[in-house]
Amino acid sequence: MKETTLKQIAETLGISITTVSKALKNYPDVSAKTRNAVLELAKNLHYTPNSFAVNLRTKESRTIGLIIPEVVHHFFSNVINGIIAEAEKHGYLVIILQSNESMELEKKQVELLLNKRVDGIIISLSNESNGDEHIKEIMRREIPFVQFDKIAKLIPSSKVIINDQKAAFEATEHLIKKGCRKIAHIRGPVNPQNAIDRFLGYKKALEQYQIPFDSKLVYTCQNVTFEEGKTFAKQILEEHPDVDGLFVITDLVAVGVLAHFNEVNIAIPEQVKIIGFSNWFMSQVITPKLSTVDQPSYEMGLKAFELLLEEMNARKDGKPFVARTVELLTKIIERDSSK
Repeated sequence: MKETTLKQIAETLGISITTVSKALKNYPDVSAKTRNAVLELAKNLHYTPNSFAVNLRTKESRTIGLIIPEVVHHFFSNVINGIIAEAEKHGYLVIILQSNESMELEKKQVELLLNKRVDGIIISLSNESNGDEHIKEIMRREIPFVQFDKIAKLIPSSKVIINDQKAAFEATEHLIKKGCRKIAHIRGPVNPQNAIDRFLGYKKALEQYQIPFDSKLVYTCQNVTFEEGKTFAKQILEEHPDVDGLFVITDLVAVGVLAHFNEVNIAIPEQVKIIGFSNWFMSQVITPKLSTVDQPSYEMGLKAFELLLEEMNARKDGKPFVARTVELLTKIIERDSSK
């Protein structure tokens, strides 16, 4: 369903556009009966007022919305840079909103962007979100839409992703080939698809190399923080002192693990080998330097905007658009923590 206009409401009710506009603005010279009819139809047709019309002829705002879980994060800051760089080349401004991993805030932000009549929306879902009604509303209104990193698989939009399961398999395999046989995994929250896929990749690697899976060796982050890394490192040493390998959901958490191990004089990689995920700049400056999975974040931003632009241009020209998924490659970066 396309966006509802004042003209559509007016024609449906057999009244003028001016009367519809006045009714929506609660003008006193419109009867209560007419005003109620307009408001009821506007609600049923999901009409929202056009908060700004930069270009009346093309109905383009030349702005796009970007919703991400965190701004102050190495991965997302690189994605932002990629999106902005590509958007500027094509004359678009980017409105950046941070969901703080909150679905409720994400809902409000989606509503704000729809009301602002942005030309398209790019999103990495919050940990609490999973293709809920606010995401379906974007699709229903036929707003150009791209998901990246944390996605809802069942929402039929364009997507930019990595193969998280394959990357996690390779990270775990890296530890196995280094001689590790009791490998713990600090995973992400249970809801995000990328956390699920990385956990499945870890399990698959153990299975392929005939290492028994032990659920007690899996520790689940709630907020994916440095502090959780330190806490789980302490817990692992207390509960499983013979762990010799550790695959961690992100470099941020892995750096917390390394910090605690350094504090208690655990020799890395001699006693425990560690690999993280994302290739955060801190992974290269901590001691020992952290092995990791390189995630092409800047390229992910470029590709996300490219896909969005394709859809925006297609819809503007009245041409059919078929959503597609771009999968970017990852690679293992071996450093001191797993040698």
